[in-house]
Amino acid sequence: GLYSIASMLVGEGEDSIRLVETAVTNAEVSDCAEPAEARRSSRRALTSAAIQLIASRDPASLSAPENLEPAATCIQDDDLDAAGVSREELESMIAGPDRDRVRRWLERLPTSMRTIFVLRAVAGFTSPETAELLAVNGGPQAAGWSADAVRELFRQGLCSLASQLIHAT
Repeated sequence: GLYSIASMLVGEGEDSIRLVETAVTNAEVSDCAEPAEARRSSRRALTSAAIQLIASRDPASLSAPENLEPAATCIQDDDLDAAGVSREELESMIAGPDRDRVRRWLERLPTSMRTIFVLRAVAGFTSPETAELLAVNGGPQAAGWSADAVRELFRQGLCSLASQLIHAT
């Protein structure tokens, strides 16, 4: 699962493998920890390192938006179900026979929207958690991320996903 998240964020290959190794090394997991806590800690370690890598490649790619106006989109809520897809269906699409199509769609998204989509829909972080991850790890230009901005870009990503699904059927 960690490699899948890493590859959606930074692409397949050595960088993703290094991110998984970093996550395993840096995750705070005790012998008595609940599995859900261990999964969350490893995902946080992985996504923190991935955001740092993305920002090092292109510092402006994760810049916090200024004066972001809500877009008139087909989706009014920032919930995965609003796009007509359950978390289980998305996981099936990511790992199943539609994997390549979903990956191509993700690659076409702007970096900030792709990052937010993966953090929210795949890694399971909330909007405030995602904003914090971006602000803390995305460099000086990312310091202004807010939960509202994350919600808006995630909603736009959901609308893009819904459109993709409609065109695929």
